[in-house]
Amino acid sequence: MILDRVLEGRRVVVCAGAGGVGKTTVAAALGSELASRGVRALVLTIDPARRLAGALGLPDQGDDVHAVDFGPNESGPEGSLHATMLDAQLTFDRLVREQAPSERAAEQILANPIYRQVSAAVAGAHEYMAMERLYELHTSGEYDVIVLDTPPSRNALDFLEAPGRLTRFVEGRALRFLLRPGMRAGRLGFAAVERIAGVTFLRDLSELAAGFEGMYEGFARRAGEVSSLLASDRTTFLLVTVPQVEPLAEADFFWRALRERELPFGGMIVNKVHPSYVGGAPAARTRLRAKTKRALRDAGVPDPTAGRAAENLVHYQALADRDRENIASLERRIGSGPIVEVPLLDHDVHDLEGVGAVGRHLFAASG
Repeated sequence: MILDRVLEGRRVVVCAGAGGVGKTTVAAALGSELASRGVRALVLTIDPARRLAGALGLPDQGDDVHAVDFGPNESGPEGSLHATMLDAQLTFDRLVREQAPSERAAEQILANPIYRQVSAAVAGAHEYMAMERLYELHTSGEYDVIVLDTPPSRNALDFLEAPGRLTRFVEGRALRFLLRPGMRAGRLGFAAVERIAGVTFLRDLSELAAGFEGMYEGFARRAGEVSSLLASDRTTFLLVTVPQVEPLAEADFFWRALRERELPFGGMIVNKVHPSYVGGAPAARTRLRAKTKRALRDAGVPDPTAGRAAENLVHYQALADRDRENIASLERRIGSGPIVEVPLLDHDVHDLEGVGAVGRHLFAASG
């Protein structure tokens, strides 16, 4: 079975893809199915839908790990399912505490009035903190597998480039510039900034930069450790998409980015696929329309209603044919890479029962 082979020996499963394709649901479904197979699984999710967060027992704030009651396991070894939601600010705070040379230095940075705004605004911070939290949980050794639901981003490379962006910020010229000897309020060029921002702002900014001094190597080392984990044979990337042109193009782009960086690609998960009832030729849909309308008439359905129902089914089949063509195009682009399909369900997935159904489809579809 495809997913069984892909996940064998993996400690980290990264679900990546465009926003709105069901990454969170797929991540939760993977964790639920693995737990049902006797694995200690944890799902690290990013901003889940409110009802799904409720089903996983996640509060509105904080990043504590919560046990999820996914139901009895009647056969095989007993596993466990846990879930936590990323709080990027708390993760950044913990990273500062770990990398600061002393507790006093860490408290000075955390208490700095500019730190909160800077840590939230730096490019790539949210994506990096997702990976930092993943690293924390992985090194704890409490879980057999951690499934990461990555942040939705406009550019697939934001996630892959986040470690470099954060270290460039911490060791960047802007912060080092503030540490240069002689950079004091009132000097040429700084006087104008002083008049606009005020002496207090300049002092806070200089103190923040001074606080980060000496932490550059620690941040760079941690970024390297996170990057090494993502590139190791303990990790696999699953690209989640839907059978529509734009999300498939983004998935293809992300797949190429993984290849260029030699990161472990496990497979594509195509979510929300319309099931097909007949072949893809237009003539087959015409026959489907006539056959459906005739069957409904024979069952006593009034002719106008039978006609509309037949048209709806034909329209649905056209969507299924479109999905099949788009998936075939994806298969041609990625060659022999595994593709797992999950059908479009007739209900929204917002509880553990729905999550479990998606998990069963994932592994059944990969057989």
